[in-house]
Amino acid sequence: MNVVVVGGGLAAANAVTELRAQGHSGDIVVVGEESHPPYERPPLSKGILLGSAEPDAALAHPRAWYDEHQVDLRTGTVVTGIDLDRRRVRLGAEELPYDRLLLATGATPRRLPMADASGAPVQYLRTLDDALALRDRLSEGARIAIIGAGWIGLEVTSAARQRGASVTVLEAAPLPLQRVLGDELARVFADLHREHGVDLRLGVRVAGVERVDDTAVVHVEGGAPVVADLLLVAIGVTPVDALAAGAGLAVDDGILVDARLRTPDPHVLAAGDVARHAHPALGTRIRVEHWDTAIQQGRHAARVMLGADEPYARLPYFFTDQYDLGMEYVGHVDATAGYDRLVVRGDLAARQASVLWLSDDRVLAGMHLNDWDAIDPLRAVVGGPATDAVRDPSVPLVDLM
Repeated sequence: MNVVVVGGGLAAANAVTELRAQGHSGDIVVVGEESHPPYERPPLSKGILLGSAEPDAALAHPRAWYDEHQVDLRTGTVVTGIDLDRRRVRLGAEELPYDRLLLATGATPRRLPMADASGAPVQYLRTLDDALALRDRLSEGARIAIIGAGWIGLEVTSAARQRGASVTVLEAAPLPLQRVLGDELARVFADLHREHGVDLRLGVRVAGVERVDDTAVVHVEGGAPVVADLLLVAIGVTPVDALAAGAGLAVDDGILVDARLRTPDPHVLAAGDVARHAHPALGTRIRVEHWDTAIQQGRHAARVMLGADEPYARLPYFFTDQYDLGMEYVGHVDATAGYDRLVVRGDLAARQASVLWLSDDRVLAGMHLNDWDAIDPLRAVVGGPATDAVRDPSVPLVDLM
């Protein structure tokens, strides 16, 4: 069986690692558009921006690993099409045959046309090259404006403030991360950034962006314009699913796959940011844009290629580090259905706490703030029943395991 992987990110790296670890000896080709070998993305908005990590530290494997494990890694290469009937991947005039194909094409930043057309100093953060360019701009006294108070926007804000830059964050929602965390936890992050000197402007609408001399001037409806040496647009990402759609595979904000990460074509799977997968425990389709999902789905897809039949049932997990706040989250709260109750153990104001989201007598998700012993107990209860002990914040989290 020969395998082709389209996409040069973390899902791709973990898929080929698992294939070799499981004893697969057939040909493997990995095709990625970036010039770098596959790497992890969390350091891009954390250690690399802070200057505490170098680019090589983000690599999933040194480049030599691919040669040592007989993986044909083709970086800086664009896939131009897929022929499902003939099982061929097109690279311009060249064709690669496959017995199994993994699509791990990831996601790309959502663009802000008014910023792109302005000619102002505007940047997005997705790639290693983006991170290195941004790091060079985060200097003492630099004025940084950020549109979007999601995870990337806030992590860059933290790094910029720690490097001495002034930061103004513009967010359309009433609170940062409100859609993900709900009001009470979102206020924790709003307070955190304001305590660190961030000009956090919430519930605002950006009316326009223009270049004035070498600066970006961001016009805000009903408010004073923001003048910045650099404008970072961090308004989310969109899945790179056009290649799959062009081949005739079903897409809907991502490539549609079953519980085993398979498309309707039995020879094609998808994993990572681009996969909208039928989650067997949650009973709905979800697409998760986090580090852990890329790792675990890449490995799971490899095992399915080799004949495994278990569904991918792992709950979403993510983490963030901002200033002196570390957080881990496991589970999933549907943005539409929401939750009924929040149970807090500890002190949110002191940012030393664990939190559970409950709905219909089930534990939907759990999160801790600076409580590094809490993640295993959280994993143990998330997805299970919301018992009286779970609902009682006086019962220690560890006693719920």
